[in-house]
Amino acid sequence: MSSTPESASPVVTRFAPSPTGSLHIGGARTALFNWLFARGRGGKFLLRIEDTDRERSTPEATAAILQGLTWLGLDWDGEAVSQFDRRDRHAQVAHQMLERGTAYKCFSTQEEIAAFRAAKEAEGASYAVFQSPWRDADPASFPDAPYAIRMKAPRTGETKISDTVQGIVTVRNDQLDDMIVLRSDGNPTYMLAVVVDDHDMGVTHVIRGDDHLNNAARQQMVYDAMDWQVPVWAHIPLIHGPDGKKLSKRHGATAVGDYQALGYPAAGMRNYLTRLGWAQGDAELFTTDQAKAMFGLEGIGRSPARLDFKKLESTCGWHLAQGEDAALLHEIEGYLAAADRPALTSEQRDLLVRAMYCVKDRAKTFPELLDKAHFALTSRPVDVDEAAGKALDPVSRGILGELTLRLQNASWTKQELESILTEVATAHGIGFGKLAAPLRAALAGRSATPSVYDMMLVIGQAETIARLQDAAA
Repeated sequence: MSSTPESASPVVTRFAPSPTGSLHIGGARTALFNWLFARGRGGKFLLRIEDTDRERSTPEATAAILQGLTWLGLDWDGEAVSQFDRRDRHAQVAHQMLERGTAYKCFSTQEEIAAFRAAKEAEGASYAVFQSPWRDADPASFPDAPYAIRMKAPRTGETKISDTVQGIVTVRNDQLDDMIVLRSDGNPTYMLAVVVDDHDMGVTHVIRGDDHLNNAARQQMVYDAMDWQVPVWAHIPLIHGPDGKKLSKRHGATAVGDYQALGYPAAGMRNYLTRLGWAQGDAELFTTDQAKAMFGLEGIGRSPARLDFKKLESTCGWHLAQGEDAALLHEIEGYLAAADRPALTSEQRDLLVRAMYCVKDRAKTFPELLDKAHFALTSRPVDVDEAAGKALDPVSRGILGELTLRLQNASWTKQELESILTEVATAHGIGFGKLAAPLRAALAGRSATPSVYDMMLVIGQAETIARLQDAAA
């Protein structure tokens, strides 16, 4: 059966990770593409945990995957499905294939299969597709022994995969074996389980990495064997590192949780990952709602995308500047927990929100934002670093002492603060820059800070005067 057109039925996509480790950045992008495609069309985005490999699957990995998706803001519909819990259903379908004549019982042992391939190799064959002698055997000849159920794959002609990204992919049927769908121990194979789950979950579009493209031909045969509708295939290229090689730990962070712990905002990650291998016109920076409206399979390229950390940081900087203060505070607290850094106190939380307007548009990550907000998060006595301390000479200390008196009865507005500081600087025959340096040292303990007016307005009159008095003394 042919794939359905993109708009023929309500869209249902799925993300189906194996819980054998953390959520990889490539898997996160696959999940994001599925999520955007479904959400932008009023469809459903489902989650299935492919945990049939009982030796490698762990609850900890499942929890890490769910946490990574949650951090990215990718919500799924309904409960996450366990593939292992559906093994009885998979076996049921294998027996239905037997009844339909599209599968058969195979009593061949591992030793017999190995001997077959060894004989073919001796004849010069580089690869031998196993041809079971039980494919058309008379049931009367069946032994009383364990058997596997194999699918009856066509042995002539071609199987064509109509892929939205890759185009028409053709596979010669003589290169495909009669794959096992149910092992002799009663356990279903991955190839069968995936198709049964996708069919039962109503998945209309299978959007996944192109490392699964070779599986599509065999899985399509299962659809045909059961007379089920084949979904729309979309196999997306993998992500490479900046050097063009397959992404690995040598390129830096590969797990989604690592990016949270490094302090990248989720909105920035979504924007960047959306553009990683997908494009629409000149759109580079966009909100999540805009991404949902724009995203389509036709914009996915065929070549591997390259991870570019500078572009990621630039994208994240734009989203930090656009972010709502309360939402940024909430995500910063998540970052601190992920990075195993001390939590903010109640007072620090309030001051950070007040400082957002003068720090969020100058940072690309949360560590940078917190560093710029140091003046609001620190407490007296302010620790002055060596560079800033050079500005606190005796003359400057005397000026700060004078300034504290002028600020006692000031109305705390930027206009009046500018007037007072300008008057003091003029009275001492110095430019404002000469006055700003000791002010930065007194207020923040650093020489690189937001404007002195912003710092004074954020920490307030009493705290400003107290810090200036500390420095003057």
